[in-house]
Amino acid sequence: MIPLEMIDLLDRALPHSVWENRLITEGPFRFMEFSPLDVDRLQRLGIRVDRLGPRLVACMWDEESPLEIGGFLVVDNLAMGQPAMGGTRMLPDITPDIIHNLARGMTLKNAAADLPFGGGKSGIVRPDSMTPADRRTIITGFGRLLRRYRKLYIPGPDVGTNDADMKIFAIENGLNNVVSKPADMGGNRIDELGGAANGVVVAFKTLVEHLPRLNRLPQFRHLTIPKPEDLSILIQGFGAVGAHVARIFHAYDPDTPPVIKGISDATGFVLNPEGLPWQQLFEMWKQHGEVTQRYFHDILLHGKETAGNNTIYSNCADNLLMESAFCLIPASPVSNYLDVDPSTLPSMTVDRMGKWQMIVEGANTYSPNPGKKAARRRMERHVYRDKGVLIATDYLVNSGGVIYAAHERMIPTPDELLVPRNILGNADAIENWLHRNQDAFAELAEIRRTAAVKKLETVIRRNMEELIDGLCSDADSLPCEIAEKISIRRIASMEKTKTAGDVMEDAPTIGVDKQITDAAKLLVKAPVSILNVVSEKGKLIGIVTNWDITSAMASHLPMDAPLTRVMTADVIFTGPDTPILDCVRILENHEISAMPVVENNQVKGVISGDILAKRTLFRLLQTMD
Repeated sequence: MIPLEMIDLLDRALPHSVWENRLITEGPFRFMEFSPLDVDRLQRLGIRVDRLGPRLVACMWDEESPLEIGGFLVVDNLAMGQPAMGGTRMLPDITPDIIHNLARGMTLKNAAADLPFGGGKSGIVRPDSMTPADRRTIITGFGRLLRRYRKLYIPGPDVGTNDADMKIFAIENGLNNVVSKPADMGGNRIDELGGAANGVVVAFKTLVEHLPRLNRLPQFRHLTIPKPEDLSILIQGFGAVGAHVARIFHAYDPDTPPVIKGISDATGFVLNPEGLPWQQLFEMWKQHGEVTQRYFHDILLHGKETAGNNTIYSNCADNLLMESAFCLIPASPVSNYLDVDPSTLPSMTVDRMGKWQMIVEGANTYSPNPGKKAARRRMERHVYRDKGVLIATDYLVNSGGVIYAAHERMIPTPDELLVPRNILGNADAIENWLHRNQDAFAELAEIRRTAAVKKLETVIRRNMEELIDGLCSDADSLPCEIAEKISIRRIASMEKTKTAGDVMEDAPTIGVDKQITDAAKLLVKAPVSILNVVSEKGKLIGIVTNWDITSAMASHLPMDAPLTRVMTADVIFTGPDTPILDCVRILENHEISAMPVVENNQVKGVISGDILAKRTLFRLLQTMD
């Protein structure tokens, strides 16, 4: 059954009367797909096509399920590599534009982390109420819907889902088609280890080290760095990221950890200038989830502590941002934590914010929406330029989770540990398989974790150094602008290493002994505008294009005439190792739309302007060249 929320959204993009012509049916599953060419329809869904993407927007649901099982997938960009990687969010108010915002964040995050994966995101439209059994059914059903896109997209956990849900996806689609699996599947279990939080801590430590370099900028001329033991932190959102930030800070530097001065969650905030008992709060979070109101009731009111210990509680969580500290760490699923304009309903307006020297964004805050990007720049002009507060952009900071997850693909599951295809979808059989191989999976999980930690330390430290470098060298730029340049530069650099062999499509071929009519029939069905004419041994002899067939008809050539009457023997071609930008130049210089890719006289594929437009960012390359 399609969620009712999806019907309203899809009707805006495509009238229900013409759904049948657009609908893809696979058994009980229904899919509706939009490409970058569907500019108007995507605009109606709140998605604006730009130079980076999106590559694919898919709406999908299970027509025959008695439960409402459905949601969205956005594959934004594959320049860094295929498949795309990003989490699966499950909330009641999921919309395509929200998923696109998150997918774009993953494009930039994966690029900033120098990972060989594109950016994508998926979202499950969660029913208003569901039992635990219903929830498992919905997760299972959505995993089956994602199976269609497993070559394009790998899911991981996000808000509303967890590592256990990824295990269900893996049961349905295989171990190498899901990330952040539990350890018994060899996974790096982002939630359990706090991968994203680890990145936040590394970013904080690096920025404290390099912050004095900003003294050359006028807004930081009076900057002073407190002693390590006097560094204080506010954590907005004591959840999967925020709680682990508190834990990892103390594990990272047990002698002089920063003071966790205040935390907030959905039930309020607690604050103590002398520092909160982070370990006690962390254990409460693990057991109960939300902690601030419980801590106030169980500990401050009815426990051993009293109001005299300087701890305060408020049921208005957003007011934590009125308090002052050395650093604010936004870690709640609220992207609009600060704004100049109160009408956007931010957590706090800039004129009422506390005094901070740094903001290190643990939450996903980026949006490609032009209006939201403009609002972000306005906020940074006030906070960074006027108030002298350094802002470390989310995707440069919180990529620890995706780095952990990526190593489940970068160090793939060995063939001998892959779940046999004949038991996919059979939870009991897979549990038995995992139990028989538990030692091997535990060893694999540790190898992946060790590699991920090393990568995380390297790339996030580098990101913070490049952020400071960029701000010091360009006093007029904002942190969000420098951050975007860092990621775009990595994407462009990756694009420059691509070759014709990376993006070519299968080449339609025809024997030299065939007739014009044979070529016409093949061209009607071919996805490209040329046919490669080959000898009996497969050697390229010539090409025939749509234009050649049209010219033959205009000249009244009989359609049963030999193909050699219309083919072009002087063929412009390239090799599979030709860089993409060189392919673009060859096509432009010779004023042709397509050409064969040839190696050792054998046709390997075909490349065209359309293929380059779909699979590469050659316009971006030209601006970076």
